[in-house]
Amino acid sequence: MTRPFLPIALAASMVAVPQAFGQDQASQPRIVVTGEGEARLSPDMALVTLAVTREAETARAAMDNNNSAIAAVIAALKEEGIEARDLQTSGLSIQPQYVYPNERNDEEKPRIVGYQVTNQLTVRIRDMDKVGAILDRSVSLGVNQGGHITFTNDDPTEALSEARKLAVEDAMAKARTLAEAAGVNLGKVVELSERTASPPPMPMAGKMMRMEMAADAAVPVEAGENSYTVQVSVTFGIDQ
Repeated sequence: MTRPFLPIALAASMVAVPQAFGQDQASQPRIVVTGEGEARLSPDMALVTLAVTREAETARAAMDNNNSAIAAVIAALKEEGIEARDLQTSGLSIQPQYVYPNERNDEEKPRIVGYQVTNQLTVRIRDMDKVGAILDRSVSLGVNQGGHITFTNDDPTEALSEARKLAVEDAMAKARTLAEAAGVNLGKVVELSERTASPPPMPMAGKMMRMEMAADAAVPVEAGENSYTVQVSVTFGIDQ
């Protein structure tokens, strides 16, 4: 009566063997370390936010004035060698301007007295030597808000590769130190994972600001360096 159940019992025992083997592997002593590597790279590109704000009694008039000003800025940027792919409208707002009741006027309720139109442009400048000149010319043409500059790299692949190598070397050195201190032999790498922790590119200004410069004012620009950091988690076996 028990014969029909023999294949099922045999199959169950065969399944149990790999599970036990896997548990054995997981319970083997290991060394787990985290290594970190950092590489620095001089920026080769600047992201600049420029904005033109115009006010008028009507929304139409404010928009027309703004359109003329921003068109002149865009034309000038193209003359400086900025390609169309590096120009992007990043914001457009039309805001009514109110006068509110207070003890100094006879207003009974808020009243619209005009409109403000702001057109914001994000510019990618690939020639770092032109950043200051472009800012100066833009202000002369009517840009009256902006000033947010972020220095970045078009292709940080080389820096990230260097950071990865340094991170692995750091992890290996830590693992050897731990193994030596524990009196064991370091085994092969069992598992390795990476976490890229690159900080945001270095900003020149943290927020939008009113830009008011004299016509002959130079715009000094210092790009500094960008830091790219990679962390790796490495698991080593221990040779018995």
